[in-house]
Amino acid sequence: MPLKSKQPRVAPVSPPYDEETQAALDLLGPPIQLFRVMARRPGLAQGVAGWGRHYFSGRSALTLRQRELAIHRTTALCGADYEWGVHVAHFAEKAELDPAQLASLAHGTPEDPCWVAADRAVLRAVDELHADADISDTTWSALVDAAGEDAAVELTLLAGWYHAISFAVRALRLPLEPGTEPLDAIAGGIR
Repeated sequence: MPLKSKQPRVAPVSPPYDEETQAALDLLGPPIQLFRVMARRPGLAQGVAGWGRHYFSGRSALTLRQRELAIHRTTALCGADYEWGVHVAHFAEKAELDPAQLASLAHGTPEDPCWVAADRAVLRAVDELHADADISDTTWSALVDAAGEDAAVELTLLAGWYHAISFAVRALRLPLEPGTEPLDAIAGGIR
């Protein structure tokens, strides 16, 4: 495997921001490094903001917990320390994810004893999407039973979206945000 640098590849925009850049950042949210890289191209930032706004607006068919289970697991499976750290720092507590569950998301499986059936259904779907770019009939049925058909559809898109985000943050070599920790900071999985 080729050697990978650890240096950031693209510099995020820095203040003071011009009017167009500030408008793009206002759409994206707090000025974290990823958003400041996207804001280099305000048109890109606007497109990205529209997608993300749906999932964080309360209009999604997914609950906050289902959304964060999918995001945490996807970013963990992709080894995206940056995005994992952001979501643990800002959403793990809101999603009522305890330390054992965070460890399982980072290093475990949906079969770990810390999960209830509804959580397992979400995690199995995310794991199958990651491994196979598909969901088995059994897993799909369990996901629909746990979350509903509309949420199941949205979960497929959300997992794909966070694959894209994971690809970007890894390829950009974004350093962790202040106050966040990488996947390796989480204790080993629950077996």
